Amino acid sequence: MDQSRLKLVEELARKSIEISKGSVKEIDRYSWMVLHEYIHGVMPSEYDIREVDEELYIAILNRAKQLQ
Repeated sequence: MDQSRLKLVEELARKSIEISKGSVKEIDRYSWMVLHEYIHGVMPSEYDIREVDEELYIAILNRAKQLQ
């Protein structure tokens, strides 16, 4: 993974932890929401099914779990 992608993963992982307010059980949801906002410019609505980059999502989720 290149430097800019690593920086993005770190930034989005930290943001997902911040908005989760310590909820370890739902970090996967918050990681997806943060990535959705990054890609599409808005947080997802309840029925939003727009796709996100799955590889990037997994990297963000794994990093968020490491940081908790």
